[in-house]
Amino acid sequence: MNETPRWASESFWKKTAIWVTAGSFLILIVLTFDTLSKTSAGSTRVPDYTVINQKIDYRFDEKLNKFMPIIGGEELLFDKKYTAEEAEQLVTLGKKTTQAKNCMNCHTLLGNGAYYAPDLTKAWLDQGWISRDMREDMMLKFLMDPENNARTFGSGRKMPNLNITEAEARGVIAFLKWMSSIDTNGFPHNFTSIESEEE
Repeated sequence: MNETPRWASESFWKKTAIWVTAGSFLILIVLTFDTLSKTSAGSTRVPDYTVINQKIDYRFDEKLNKFMPIIGGEELLFDKKYTAEEAEQLVTLGKKTTQAKNCMNCHTLLGNGAYYAPDLTKAWLDQGWISRDMREDMMLKFLMDPENNARTFGSGRKMPNLNITEAEARGVIAFLKWMSSIDTNGFPHNFTSIESEEE
């Protein structure tokens, strides 16, 4: 009688599939919690929301051989120092506004989204805002009335009016400032910030 080896039997492979699936599921759970601990606000690479009270820049680090956010010194947003709770509320409003207005339909945020319009990952630091002194006012006017405050740089592409309120626009600006402080592992590369240009 020719007996099938255990490793070739149907029951062996069914049990193996169950164990591999269960093991993979456990690994996925561990990796999810590990990722959350590294990507949540207040972690090593993602500053807490009060970073909107500070000056943020983005420069090449010779030692690490990549572009890094540089955080230091007080630089208030809308001339106000936000508490941790106020900063979180404002940044959360901005994040929810970008989601509600479907900004990723045209823009990219942290590597996700579309490529029709500029990447917003370091938009707070973009040279298009001309100077630090003009930046907040220009961003506010642009978000609330993009058709009349567009900066297309010859592309001819204009953002439609999304009926963003002043409160929502302030939230979006806070969200963009906070997002510019995130260590994105050198992305975008060769980005010259408004801070660097003013020196």
